[in-house]
Amino acid sequence: MSREESHAIVLGASMGGLLAARVLSDHFDRVTIVERDALPLDASPTDAVHRKGVPQGRHAHGILASGRLTLEEMFPGLSATLRAAGAQEADLTGTRWILGGHRQRLDDLGFPGLCCTRPTLEAAVRARVLALPGVSARTEHDVLGLVHRRGRVEGVRVLGRRDGSAEETLAGDLVVDATGRGSKLPQWLEAMGYSPPAEERVRVKISYTTALFRRERRHVDGGIVLVVGAAPPNPRAGVALAVGPDTWIVTLIGYLGDRAEPSHEGCLAFSRTLPAPDLHELLADSEPVSEFSTSTFSHSQRRRYDALDEHPEGLIAFGDAMCSFNPIFGQGMTVAAHEARALGACLAGGETAGLWRRFYKSSRAIIDIPWSIAVGNDLRYPDVEGARPALGGLLDRYLDRVLAVGASDARVGTAFLRVTNLLDPPQALMRPTTLARVLLGTPARSTLASPAEGDAALATRG
Repeated sequence: MSREESHAIVLGASMGGLLAARVLSDHFDRVTIVERDALPLDASPTDAVHRKGVPQGRHAHGILASGRLTLEEMFPGLSATLRAAGAQEADLTGTRWILGGHRQRLDDLGFPGLCCTRPTLEAAVRARVLALPGVSARTEHDVLGLVHRRGRVEGVRVLGRRDGSAEETLAGDLVVDATGRGSKLPQWLEAMGYSPPAEERVRVKISYTTALFRRERRHVDGGIVLVVGAAPPNPRAGVALAVGPDTWIVTLIGYLGDRAEPSHEGCLAFSRTLPAPDLHELLADSEPVSEFSTSTFSHSQRRRYDALDEHPEGLIAFGDAMCSFNPIFGQGMTVAAHEARALGACLAGGETAGLWRRFYKSSRAIIDIPWSIAVGNDLRYPDVEGARPALGGLLDRYLDRVLAVGASDARVGTAFLRVTNLLDPPQALMRPTTLARVLLGTPARSTLASPAEGDAALATRG
């Protein structure tokens, strides 16, 4: 690949697009980000605002431990920037995870976790990316299609969203589709004469209700994270993250259309029926300091670009355009960070020929583990639609025991959190030392129950 005026184009300025642009700036003279939203390009993280292109941006977001480490590698000093913007930091022992109905005992991971809002994180990353030499953004532009000649994508056709705008063609050596789960790339491939990727779907019908709440130091024993995971047969979950010294962001989550009414009373009623009382106790000792927001997420989807035999050169799908996870597990931004690192490795030789094949192969290994974790948990609900693995029941029983033993054994609890934070593969839970602790340990008694019928009036199904 010639370094003279090489140009990469990234479609979409969400976290995935920004992380792709960061890596591409190491390999191309120019990187242009095309985004349909109007972005506050000069806003600092403390002035971050929500935007239409991130419909779930008002809800609690997490960056998993391995994702945070990767972001800090890509943007040295990012954590300090976020702390200055109000982000809260604590090691794992300063967090509370109630999984399978059991509060996990935890050891320190050796580095702290960080809590902030999605707009704060995105604004900090966007500012760093746009400050890179050669990186620019075309905001308020729609992508009309790709320019394709002789088996290669050579650019994109765009149209400004302001009145009087004319169609333009941006020429580029590489186009990265980071437009999210609504990506039109499958249709564009068909229009160019290629087969679209096969698609896997798991219909979870997740509903969110979120608000900011007043935070007191006595809440959660001074900790910054409270997670009450859904545990079959109970389809409800909740999370509280300290996103400022005096502020919680609280999100209540329901599977299969189950949702909390967007009011303090509705959230209290919903949280009372979670698999543990901790979040209800927090909400009963606080009050909302913002309006309530709601949203839905119908299905997880994975487009199998890695299985394609033919694909145009000069083009790749990235992030949610390739795989969109159930957001309840907080995997999306971390996977995008790992994909960005893989993209950089694929470009390290300075050659774009065959990039799509190399990148999709690398991404398959990145996606397989979080996809299996999320889908395996989702399919524990009989009404969730999706292909079920043959040994799913056996694995479910083992994981139930892991979580029950993790209530008293910090090594087991921490081992599970290392897997869900994508620091270790799932096979780590089968290592001889962990397996022995799980099988020989004393499991806590289960207290799980379905949501109480008495609260049905304040929780609805959509």
